[in-house]
Amino acid sequence: MHEHHGYIADKTAYLKRLKRIEGQARGLQNMVDDEKYCIDILTQISAMTSALESVALGLLNDHLNHCVVEAVAEGGPVAEQKLKEATDAIARLVRS
Repeated sequence: MHEHHGYIADKTAYLKRLKRIEGQARGLQNMVDDEKYCIDILTQISAMTSALESVALGLLNDHLNHCVVEAVAEGGPVAEQKLKEATDAIARLVRS
């Protein structure tokens, strides 16, 4: 099987995006602490949610194109497991 996860090539970009999201979360805490207007807070929550969804879709794409493709090429139970994991992850993303 592979040594690295599919996202490794983009690890720096993912970390940068996640740190930006972390900053957004701190900003939201400050907004609530400063008693900002509800709609402004909701707008920032929407932006943060979109940013997280973007990271999730990127990771899913990397997983499909790397981990799942390799497993399917090998075949057998590992392929079935990777396909099930991907399907379950997609279902969780759609529900959220």
